[in-house]
Amino acid sequence: MTDLVTPRLVIRDWTEDPADLARLFDTYSRWEVAQWLGAQPKAMDDPEQAVRAVRRWSQANRELGDTYGTWAVQPRDGGPVAGTVLLKPMPGADDQPTSDVEVGWHLHPDAWGRGYATEAARAVVDRAFASGLRTVYAVVRPGNDASIAVTRRLGMTPLGRRTDWYGGMEVEAFVLSADDRWLGDRDG
Repeated sequence: MTDLVTPRLVIRDWTEDPADLARLFDTYSRWEVAQWLGAQPKAMDDPEQAVRAVRRWSQANRELGDTYGTWAVQPRDGGPVAGTVLLKPMPGADDQPTSDVEVGWHLHPDAWGRGYATEAARAVVDRAFASGLRTVYAVVRPGNDASIAVTRRLGMTPLGRRTDWYGGMEVEAFVLSADDRWLGDRDG
């Protein structure tokens, strides 16, 4: 992907640079991050998992093209990577591919509360809408109030609890259409 630049962030591919790998592991090894991810949350416990994640994401990014992927969110001020933003098709309740596209974010706790998740998500969704995508979803584990707040700032419409995706895992679902985007708080 060509880097995507916002007023405060550079959204770029994760790399195997030691600084990227250390930050990725530091983020995903924390239970306060991992508890919200996946049907059976598990924090990383081995730095080699960060290497495998970067390789998996790099391969998927190449296969998915410029619109979709999993990327590092790098503050332009030179600070450490804030976390991850993703835009990708979701698996259905039967774990088969769907045409539903998810925007998501996973930030290191020291980056929480700065509006980075909203700014990064808005940037990747804007690019996707500009490329012709019409609808984007966000799925949030129940109780993740901080991520639910991001969906509000993005202007997403709540759909309630759903089991349509990720093997039937119950999630709070939100949707944003290209026609209704950015009705939320623009200050992120």
